[in-house]
Amino acid sequence: MTIKQWQRRPSAFSRQALAAYAALVVYGSLYPFSGWRSLGLSPFAFLADPLPQYLTAFDVVTNVLGYMPLGALIVLALYPRFRGTLAVGAALAGGALLSGAMEAIQTYLPTRVASNLDLAANAFGALLGGVLIAPATSALLDRGLLRRIRFTWFERDAAYVIGLTALWPFAAMFPAPYLFGGGDLPRVLWDALDPAMQDAILAWTPASWDVESWPDRLGALLPDDAWEALITSTSLFAALVLATLLTRARAPRIRLMLGLVALTLFAKAGATFLQSRAGLTFDWATDGALEGIAVATLAGALAVSLPRGLRAALAGGALVVSLALVNLLPVNPYFDIVLADWRQGRYLHFNGLAHWLAWVWPYAALGWLASSAERALLARRRARKAAQR
Repeated sequence: MTIKQWQRRPSAFSRQALAAYAALVVYGSLYPFSGWRSLGLSPFAFLADPLPQYLTAFDVVTNVLGYMPLGALIVLALYPRFRGTLAVGAALAGGALLSGAMEAIQTYLPTRVASNLDLAANAFGALLGGVLIAPATSALLDRGLLRRIRFTWFERDAAYVIGLTALWPFAAMFPAPYLFGGGDLPRVLWDALDPAMQDAILAWTPASWDVESWPDRLGALLPDDAWEALITSTSLFAALVLATLLTRARAPRIRLMLGLVALTLFAKAGATFLQSRAGLTFDWATDGALEGIAVATLAGALAVSLPRGLRAALAGGALVVSLALVNLLPVNPYFDIVLADWRQGRYLHFNGLAHWLAWVWPYAALGWLASSAERALLARRRARKAAQR
C-alpha cells in the first residue's frame, strides 16, 4: 500500500518519548549531581586525551546500547519532515551533541570521568539506532501494527497517558516499604530537614493536633499486611484506570489491564532477581501485597463500565489515599535490611533513576487525573446549561 504525503502524520508520542529519554540520559550522565568542582581544565580537554588505559567491553557496549534508542527516537520524532539519510544524519548529530555536552559537564563532577571514547561510542550508538529504525519508520508510524493499535484502541490525545502507563512498571521496580508504595518524596524531604527547622514548622500547628504522634497512631490501627494490601491496591488500581481511561469502546480494556499487571510483576521480579544479593526474587510478594494485587485487578475490571469522569475521580482518590499513607505510616525497620541488600554497583545510575520514577510517577499521574476529572465536570456543566436554554 502506497502512503501519500497527506497521509503521513508526525507522531506526538515519539516526540514525547524522545524528550523523556533525553532527560533520562542527562540524569544518568550527571547523577548524583553533587560535588561540583573545577580543576582549571577546559571542559573540552577530554577530546584530545589519549584513549583510556583500562577498557572494558561492558562499558563500551553499554554506551552504544544506551544511545541507540535516542537515535531511533530522533528519527521517529522528525518524521515525516525529515526522512531517510537526513533523519539518520540528525540522529548522529543529536547523539554526538548531547553526549559531547554531557562529557564536557562531567569534567566538573568528581565521580565522573570525561572520555572521548564514551563520546565516540555514544555517537555510534545514536547512528546505529537511526540506521536500524529509518527503513521501518513509515511502516511503524503510517501503516504498522502499532499505529493501528494506537488509533483503534486509544483516542488521539492519549500520548501522555500512554507514556505514563509505559513508565509505571519501571516506577514500581525500586524497593518500597509497601509494594507499589511510591511517592514518598515529601517524607524524604521532611527527614532531610534540620530538627530545628522541623520544630519551627510544627510550632505552627495547634498543639491539640499532636502531629508528631500521627504516624504511630495511624500504624496501630491496622496490621502491616492490611496497610500493604490497601497501599498496593490503591496504587495499582490508579495505574490500571489510567491505562484504560482514554481507550475507545472497541479496545480490549480488561486484557490491557491484565497485560499491565503481568508486565509490572515481571519487571518487579526481574529487577529484584538482578539487584538482590540474596536473589530473593519474590521477597516482595507478601500476603498483603498479593491481596492488594487481586483487589486492584478486580476493582479495575469492574470500573471499566463506569463513566470516564467518575473513573478518573476514583483513580485520583485512590492515589491520594496511597500517597497519604505512604508518607504518614511509620517505615517498617526490616525495610532497611531489604534496601541494604539491593545492589548498586554497575546499576547505580539505573537505581537512582528508578528511585526518582517511584517518587515522581504518582504525582504526574495525579495531576493528569485531576485535570481530566475537571474537564469532564466542566463539560457536563456546559451540556447542562445548553440543555436549559
